[in-house]
Amino acid sequence: MQALSQQRARQPGFTLLELLVVIVIIGLLAAYVGPKYFSQLGKSEVTVAKAQIGAFDKSLDTYRLDVGRYPTSEEGLGALMTAPPSAGAKWNGPYLKKGVPQDPWGHPYQYRAPGSKGEYEIISLGKDGQPGGSGDNADISSQ
Repeated sequence: MQALSQQRARQPGFTLLELLVVIVIIGLLAAYVGPKYFSQLGKSEVTVAKAQIGAFDKSLDTYRLDVGRYPTSEEGLGALMTAPPSAGAKWNGPYLKKGVPQDPWGHPYQYRAPGSKGEYEIISLGKDGQPGGSGDNADISSQ
């Protein structure tokens, strides 16, 4: 009987204290790495919005070469997918492969012609969907 209790005392394994120390270390690493990771997530959405606006720019330039003008504000970005009546036979679209996407936060892009600084302007209102803001809530514009 005594040999059995000595055998159990020598079995390899982890004590509760050792497990708690490992859990605390993992928690500290997660607390350090987590905020850095999630701050990068917001930056990727801004990058996607800028890339989508860049794709719209190219499609709008192709539309202008075909039709002779940019779509009006009333026609909007939808003119890149379906021919507006005013475009006539010159329209040679669709100019986008998959339709007009929403911005990375699920809001529609706003299109204005003429824009504040050019012939047109494409705007994403950011995460909050409201004009203005800072950080992730800042507006992203083609201008």
